[in-house]
Amino acid sequence: MRVIAGSARSLRLKTLDGMETRPTTDRIKETLFNIIGPSVYDCIFLDLFSGSGGIGIEALSRGAKEAVFVEKNPKAMACVRDNLRFTRLAPKALTMTSDVMDALYRLEGEKVFDLIFMDPPYDKGFEEHVLRYLAGSALVYEDTVIIAEASKDTDFSYAEDLGFHVFREKIYKTNKHVFIEKAGKEEIC
Repeated sequence: MRVIAGSARSLRLKTLDGMETRPTTDRIKETLFNIIGPSVYDCIFLDLFSGSGGIGIEALSRGAKEAVFVEKNPKAMACVRDNLRFTRLAPKALTMTSDVMDALYRLEGEKVFDLIFMDPPYDKGFEEHVLRYLAGSALVYEDTVIIAEASKDTDFSYAEDLGFHVFREKIYKTNKHVFIEKAGKEEIC
């Protein structure tokens, strides 16, 4: 896995051995950033279920002002921190070794995010838990874009009941990116 573009372009990132994390492939990461590219510069980025940190690091490399990485696995978070040091992006990062829901609660009132990316373990319902929390949270505002990486069959029909609108889906072979915003907002992508 490598950084695709920006200040840390072509640098190889460490990942954990085994199946503890599922790093987003370079090809899928490139497609994602082609979609959200203009929104990344100068944004405040939240990378939930960070794994090795590849998505948040890509955002920082492409000019995000700041990124917060949340990962509860201490080995994975050590990998995130190593990658941040290696890419020299650590000064623009906050790392939280924590359960995602606890981290969201602790961030409340401290941050407002422009882009939120989550890549939880597939088919466990974590996306819905996060969206339920964010529906009433000050961590998001009318222009926040939430991106969920999920299995291809994950249903997001409940999002509308929470006050969100799924405005785009990018489907790959086995998974997809779902782009979500507050309902009533005009599409940006």
